[in-house]
Amino acid sequence: MLLEIEHLIVRYEKAVLINDISMGVDKGELVSLVGPNGAGKSTTLRAITGLVAWEKEIKRRSTEGDIVMEGTVTFNGERIDAVPAHEIVKRGLVLCPERRRPFRELTVLENLWAGAYLEKDNHKSEERLGKVYDLFPVLKERSKQISGTLSGGEQQMLAIGRALMSEPKLLCIDEPSTGLSPLLRQEVFDKIMQLKSMGITILLVEQEVSTVFKMTTRNYVLSSGKIIAQGSGDELLENEVIRKTYLGL
Repeated sequence: MLLEIEHLIVRYEKAVLINDISMGVDKGELVSLVGPNGAGKSTTLRAITGLVAWEKEIKRRSTEGDIVMEGTVTFNGERIDAVPAHEIVKRGLVLCPERRRPFRELTVLENLWAGAYLEKDNHKSEERLGKVYDLFPVLKERSKQISGTLSGGEQQMLAIGRALMSEPKLLCIDEPSTGLSPLLRQEVFDKIMQLKSMGITILLVEQEVSTVFKMTTRNYVLSSGKIIAQGSGDELLENEVIRKTYLGL
């Protein structure tokens, strides 16, 4: 497995956000993590990309309570559950966050360069920028535009493009279709499939399960911080309890 998560637990004070989950993603796969709002999907992505450890340190220095993270996260054969977030990016595990989160006062191009801040070779960064522009021509057209003025769909493409500037081995994408029209959602999903065809391994958190299950290799269903089912899209849709109770289908 490229990514292995074993017995992951995340607690904030007395609240258990992630309750002993184990899952994995193999090289070249497109795997989804689905479930109702509040299930812990985004927390899982933050945990494996080092952000929970960062949040834990911030809380430790304040009076706002404490975050506890247990279990192991192994990426490309190396344990990373105690590795700082920026070092995890260096290793090739990159998060495209929920709600896009562009640097709103910077231009599109400045946002993209921010994604390559760990790369010291300017030639490699230029090559990556060219690949991003090939994938998202609208970003090249809008390169001098302030990112806060982009449409929601354009901001989502910018968020993915910024993550690609780090040249990820595994790209975690959190809720890319949120707030988008059906047409733009499909365009974003098409781009994600294009990334998979380019050999990029993807872990996708998404609410649009009817579409996602047609795209993925495997899927994990998360509810109240626990994985309650896993399998192919067809296997999960055959389970009436899973389909109605947890997927809303």
